[in-house]
Amino acid sequence: MSNQTQYQPAPEIFKAYDIRGIVDKTLTEEACFAIGQALGSEAIDRGQKRIAIGRDGRLSGPALAGALAKGINAAGVDVVDIGCVPTPVTYFAAFELGCDSCVSVTGSHNPPEYNGLKMVLGGQTLFGELIQDLRQRIVEGRVNHAATPGKTETADVREAYLQRILSDVKLTRPMKIVVDCGNGVAGDLAPRLFAGLGCEVTSLFCEVDGNFPNHHPDPSKPENLEDVIRTLRETDAELGLAFDGDGDRLGVVTKDGEIIYPDRQLMLFAADVLSRAPGAQIVYDVKCTRLLAPWIRQHGGEPVMWNTGHALIKGKLKATGAALAGEMSGHMFFKERWYGFDDGLYAGVRLLEILSRSQDPGAVLKALPNATSTPEINLKMQEGEPHALVAELQKSAKFEGAREVITLDGVRVEYADGFGLARPSNTTPVVVLRFEADNAAALERIQADFRRVLLTARPGLALPF
Repeated sequence: MSNQTQYQPAPEIFKAYDIRGIVDKTLTEEACFAIGQALGSEAIDRGQKRIAIGRDGRLSGPALAGALAKGINAAGVDVVDIGCVPTPVTYFAAFELGCDSCVSVTGSHNPPEYNGLKMVLGGQTLFGELIQDLRQRIVEGRVNHAATPGKTETADVREAYLQRILSDVKLTRPMKIVVDCGNGVAGDLAPRLFAGLGCEVTSLFCEVDGNFPNHHPDPSKPENLEDVIRTLRETDAELGLAFDGDGDRLGVVTKDGEIIYPDRQLMLFAADVLSRAPGAQIVYDVKCTRLLAPWIRQHGGEPVMWNTGHALIKGKLKATGAALAGEMSGHMFFKERWYGFDDGLYAGVRLLEILSRSQDPGAVLKALPNATSTPEINLKMQEGEPHALVAELQKSAKFEGAREVITLDGVRVEYADGFGLARPSNTTPVVVLRFEADNAAALERIQADFRRVLLTARPGLALPF
């Protein structure tokens, strides 16, 4: 260990679930080297000797991944460079190569000028305090300067990943599908994977291009699914799948253009998993529909609501031994028949496995319980204000006609005919709001209740709903 002073990365890149910043401004090669050295030092303390590094298709990926590898090597830890692959393939590499540790260099669904790091050490996803601890190591100079640096070798695990899935998942009948990768890194593997299942694939924007020239690779935003919807209308394809920039989230569209949001996808997955794992726990985040818990119980499972955030949901899945987890943003975590990490490609395969049993997949998806709801509504505030406001609501707000107030992650208020949610985002200075109800009138009443409570706490607040 050394206590010599060294380069200090920008503190704001150390986020709740990962490291993320603007390339060459806050996230530089120098920053990645320093983070790599801290990560390598932490790996040594945990008895880890090798770390796999993968990267998405962003233009800054090769340089940042190279600097990260040099930093890890400087601490005396070996690196396996697995190249340009979806984030779930990087997670898979940690299992396949037996190193249990990996970093995905990815900006996920952020604009092209961003990049970041998603980190796993010894099977544990780093988030919250663990990410802040890395920063403290750098600040205090508590990093290894190995007399003999670690080595970097290369490996290609893509075929092993494809074969692992194709050896396990079989479709009842071949399907015709549209696959839109938004020029993200999933474009390299998705068409091959679904063709390997026997599907007839219409590929949209599967050329990996870090400029994202066609539309942004974020399937949680309806405007990014317009190309899929149009192609389904113009062809005889029966289902549309869309992936985010690094391939760990899935968007689903029916033949007639209806978007099946992730909390409803989770219903389908839960019923399927519970048919083989009766009594299993199913974890979901606070943003999900209130129709999900009764559905899970009805199918013989135990619903577990948890905090939003892919790292937090993954941690809860591991802690509980649940068979499946999912969150409203589109991350799905299969423990049954898979490894428990979030994987949009694998979720797509499991979806097709279920839907291929039916001649009308759209009818199966549309039959899932549904409610009148709003999309995510973001109330923009100054840095630090969202957490203060929501903490105040947790303590003193009075909601009219509330059956239950859940303060697990923000304030989720359950009414007889719907729910409202206000939670502080952990990534941007906004309060995230979401509302759901049995009908439009109930939805408006619940929103009015939240408006009253918010304006009581902060008179003059400009509300976006």
